[in-house]
Amino acid sequence: MRKIAVNIAVLLVVLAAHAGAWAWFNRPADMADWEGSIQALSFDPHRADQNPNEGTNPSPAQIDEDLATVATVAQGIRTYSTLNGQEDIPAMAARHGLFVIAGAWLDKRQDSNQQEIAGLVRMANSNANVKRLMVGNEAVLRGDLTVPELIRIIKDVKRQVDQPVSTAEPWHVWLDHPELVEATDYIAVHLLPYWEGVPADQSLDYIARRYDQIARAYPGKKIVISEIGWPSDGRMRDGATPSLDNEADFIRNFLTLARARGWDYSIMEAFDQPWKRQIEGAVGAYWGIFDAYREPKFPLSGDVTAVKDWPLLALIAAAIALVPLGYFLAKSNNLKPQGKLLFGGLILVAANLMVWTVHYGTTQYLNLPMIVVWSVLSFGMLFLLTLILAEGFEMSEGLFARFSKRHFTPYRLPAAAERERHWPKVSLHLPICNEPAEMVRRTLDSLAKLDYPNLEVLIIDNNTKDPAIWQPVQAYCEMLGSRFRFFHLEVCKGFKAGALNFAMGQTAPDAEVVGVIDSDYLVEPDWLKSTIPYFDEEKVGFVQAPQDHYDWAGNAFKEMINWEYAGFFHIGMSIRNERDAIIQHGTMTLVRRKAMEAVGNWSTWTICEDAEMGLKLMHDGWKSVYINHRFGRGVTPDSFASYRGQRFRWAFGAMQILRGRKSWLNPFKDTGLTLAQKYHFIMGWAPWFADAMNLMFTVAGLLWTVGLLILPEYFAFPVTLFLVPTLAVFGFKLAYTFSLYAKRVPCTMTQAAGAAIAGLALTYTVGKAFAIGLVKKEKPFLRTPKCEDKPAAIQGVLNAREETTLMLLLWAAAAAVAVVYGDRDRESYVWVAVMLVQSLPYLAALALSMISAVPGLRWLPFGRAASRPDVPAAGHAQTPGAQP
Repeated sequence: MRKIAVNIAVLLVVLAAHAGAWAWFNRPADMADWEGSIQALSFDPHRADQNPNEGTNPSPAQIDEDLATVATVAQGIRTYSTLNGQEDIPAMAARHGLFVIAGAWLDKRQDSNQQEIAGLVRMANSNANVKRLMVGNEAVLRGDLTVPELIRIIKDVKRQVDQPVSTAEPWHVWLDHPELVEATDYIAVHLLPYWEGVPADQSLDYIARRYDQIARAYPGKKIVISEIGWPSDGRMRDGATPSLDNEADFIRNFLTLARARGWDYSIMEAFDQPWKRQIEGAVGAYWGIFDAYREPKFPLSGDVTAVKDWPLLALIAAAIALVPLGYFLAKSNNLKPQGKLLFGGLILVAANLMVWTVHYGTTQYLNLPMIVVWSVLSFGMLFLLTLILAEGFEMSEGLFARFSKRHFTPYRLPAAAERERHWPKVSLHLPICNEPAEMVRRTLDSLAKLDYPNLEVLIIDNNTKDPAIWQPVQAYCEMLGSRFRFFHLEVCKGFKAGALNFAMGQTAPDAEVVGVIDSDYLVEPDWLKSTIPYFDEEKVGFVQAPQDHYDWAGNAFKEMINWEYAGFFHIGMSIRNERDAIIQHGTMTLVRRKAMEAVGNWSTWTICEDAEMGLKLMHDGWKSVYINHRFGRGVTPDSFASYRGQRFRWAFGAMQILRGRKSWLNPFKDTGLTLAQKYHFIMGWAPWFADAMNLMFTVAGLLWTVGLLILPEYFAFPVTLFLVPTLAVFGFKLAYTFSLYAKRVPCTMTQAAGAAIAGLALTYTVGKAFAIGLVKKEKPFLRTPKCEDKPAAIQGVLNAREETTLMLLLWAAAAAVAVVYGDRDRESYVWVAVMLVQSLPYLAALALSMISAVPGLRWLPFGRAASRPDVPAAGHAQTPGAQP
């Protein structure tokens, strides 16, 4: 009953926080009400799927419908053209009681200009509701007409009509050309503070100042504000932020000001015009007080919220989250309330981002290319959310699990029981290839000291051409006695897997357990006696102990990568073990012989034969045992190049396994693997796939930046909706790493930071390996060098030359955007931040490579304490073993 009460409490808390966040971010903006009608609205009748530049224009019925809509809020309209059906607008407007400020569109096309002027004259002389004329719209600003050319046309029109005639231009054009003022009957001025980069809260002062400036320059001249408005969406321009509440506040306050000052005006505009994206960017589509589907965007009085339908969106997000949230709470009996709150909150965040992504895509005016881009970004967002949920679940379990369900520790049998029990024969396989003889001898010495009564050791040297390398090892094996058998294979196909398969053919017939260790490992004497008893359970197929290292003290590079390795075994493997879904490793592993032979021994089609063997055993129904106790230690890679090469092999091999065993991992079919095992294998490697996506995003981001700098009229900054989560994920990953290291890994926070840098440095390598693995099936085995020569300082840069190049390109892109856009477009800040965050993995790679290469940097203080005093050090004896 108490568990149910806790779950209900958690559910109510996260739902309340969810509703509260929506309500807070959409609380009504404080703004004045407007009671009355609008003098005039700029009127363009094109619908969402129409574009005058492509020859698609509204029908007379659509125009008439729009005029009826405008008549509900305004007294008149301002038009811009007299062609393509718009010549009939005044007559239709008259039927709805609307006056018309009629305009003719002028540009560099002389034939079109003549038609527009002829149509304007006919319109003026045929319709009593045409009150003013505007010959051209920003024709001087665009450079389509010179001032003398425009004056000539204005004078020609004035001779043929009785209405006041002018042209529409921004304020500075009127101030710069008094001759134009003299030629017109009134000044038709555009006052658009957004385009001037004026913040919304300063816009009215700006308008009044510009209006008064013109009035002082031309006293007694009639002034009509022919365009004024604010966009509801689009890019920020300097301090000017497009938003629905800013548009509503601006319109309401301007209407109040215009009434008080007695101004004549036309609000820009009646309906959103998606086709204007082509000429003004995204913001050009969002100036209407009605949207492109003829729905009011905001009321002129009463409350206005940033997202007017936010209660529905919040409800949809809650409904989407409710099923997974309820399932999670029902299955989370092993989690403390803090863990339930953490992951429950992440589920709600993911649901909200999904809803907001769909909402954005369905409320924006997207053309086909934009739909494609939105779809790609949405897929990336979905994958990102899936990854965060997986790591969030791991974080919840890692930090707040009440107890371990499958906690295995070294067996410690009483002396009498140890003497009486049956100890099955173990055959240890040690594959070597071009390994230094002295290092292998140390490994053999440690194996000779194993406290186990029934043992053989097979050393398989494969593909080593120089006898001076392998013959000393052969001689040492002969000296150690009959338990040690040496084999030299001049040519061995399949690399390590081929050597291990050869060893299986040489294994003693009575051996029941096969063990594999690497050539550099020094094992503890009690390794086998502490682990072999787990095979008493008939369904146990393999027993795995973690990797560890002994050569890292006093070397910053080795210390950093040592604790990066340790994080996987203390955190990832321990959590995977809870659901019998560990990854088998090619050292410190013991396998039941008959289980191995039943699945066909080691596979040679993948360079990660060890992980694939574990998957095969699980698929065949065998259980695994993971004992998080250090029974053996090897050497760390000596350089960044070898560290990177090792991880490339692991990542490429993982991609081979995913491709080769994809049918086994199908979550919708019964394939022999449990759903939990499928989940851990897929999501355990998903971060590596994310690294591949990160690499693609880096390249795409650089190309997009080139477009922003060279072709700004065609490229806009990507929507913040898709950029901010990228930054948030980076913060989440930091929290994930440091919190789990603090809880699970016996190291200092400084050492955890070093491990984080080391892991980050492999982002490019892993991403590259996964990307190659998507298109290639085979990759040569990359053996990890153990005692290679120390590289020169210059090799520190060369070993990370690809990462360094990308880092410098990202920095250059960020700097160029900052310089070119600067304060005039604050959306550039987000893009610059994303570029800099994207560069961190490449910076980490360069830093780690330099630390490994430059002797003076190897002594960087990455925590000289071996472990935290409050966490048992590696190798500390634990309580007696638990049964699987």
